[in-house]
Amino acid sequence: MIPVLRRRRRPPSTRLRRPWRTPMIALATVVNLSALGYRLTEGWDWGDCYWMVAITISTIGYGEVQPLSPGGRLVTALSIIGGLIVVQLTIQGVLGLTESGYFRRMRERRFLRWIETMQNHVILCGYGRIGREIAEQISSEGVSLLVVEMDDERKREAEERGLPVLSADATLDETLLEAGIHRCRSLVAALPSNAANLYVVLSARGLAPGCRLIARSDSEEAARKLRLAGADQVVSPYVAGGRTMAATALRPLAVSFMDLLAGSNCEVEEFQLSNDPLLLGDLSGRTLAELTLRRRTGALVLAIRNPEPPSQPVPTYRGVPVLAPPSTLIANPDGDVRLAPGQLLVALGSKEQLRTLADLLGPALEGVETMQE
Repeated sequence: MIPVLRRRRRPPSTRLRRPWRTPMIALATVVNLSALGYRLTEGWDWGDCYWMVAITISTIGYGEVQPLSPGGRLVTALSIIGGLIVVQLTIQGVLGLTESGYFRRMRERRFLRWIETMQNHVILCGYGRIGREIAEQISSEGVSLLVVEMDDERKREAEERGLPVLSADATLDETLLEAGIHRCRSLVAALPSNAANLYVVLSARGLAPGCRLIARSDSEEAARKLRLAGADQVVSPYVAGGRTMAATALRPLAVSFMDLLAGSNCEVEEFQLSNDPLLLGDLSGRTLAELTLRRRTGALVLAIRNPEPPSQPVPTYRGVPVLAPPSTLIANPDGDVRLAPGQLLVALGSKEQLRTLADLLGPALEGVETMQE
């Protein structure tokens, strides 16, 4: 069987630089041949040769370095003709590149290379009314944000606010890969269409199973489908708005406190403990009073959620059950509550206090998520 030789495909950056080769090579050829002509006909040093070429091709006309011989005048005439041709070709080439979108593609390529450097950022798909509020809240927290939007008007509005925008279809796998789905901390699907958000969630979950996905929905049916598609959290603006208004009517002081908390340097974070009892080490089975988390970190444990009950007998570690009781939420836990694998700790504190708590938990900590007030 005769092997088929395939032509190696050049990288995109090389193909984009190719239009500049012809005018640059032509200009370098004219300059060097003209300088060589002066060197041979007049015997000047290379500095005078290139200076004469520069003032001749640019038509500045400062005057001759030295009186020219007939051979030198012939070189000058040829330099002028070659220079005019090269300049004309260069101008035509630049205009052609502008019309073909070459410079736009170069900007897009530089932007994509910059996106490749982003780490632990949030991908926001859609910059409508909901997307604008989401972007403002995330940006206020100092978290890197990348907006994915196809609409030119919304894209321009996001760029005016200083946000990086990837102009592409968020429902495509290629777009999510370009946005850094494998390097982001979470993805928010805030497109106006439930179907589009469903496509985004399906694509994102297939590409990055461990990525945290938050989606917008307009109905309970759409929310159910989004959860089935793999969304970690589904938010309905109408339901959330209605609950906030109802809470304001029934518990105005509590809502005012949450607004005040949102404007402070305090945050509420979720600390997910590992299911492996060996990673918990000495923390497993110890009470909150024994750990003195508040005194050692300054953070306040607001609630503890126990994991789902196991389907098999509960094992023990050093005589202490290594699995917590059935899934329950313990609000305002007292000092007698014991830590166990798989628990979720909800803590309140400043960024420094919460970071100290995370360092104290160490290898027992499986993940940290910030809760938005």
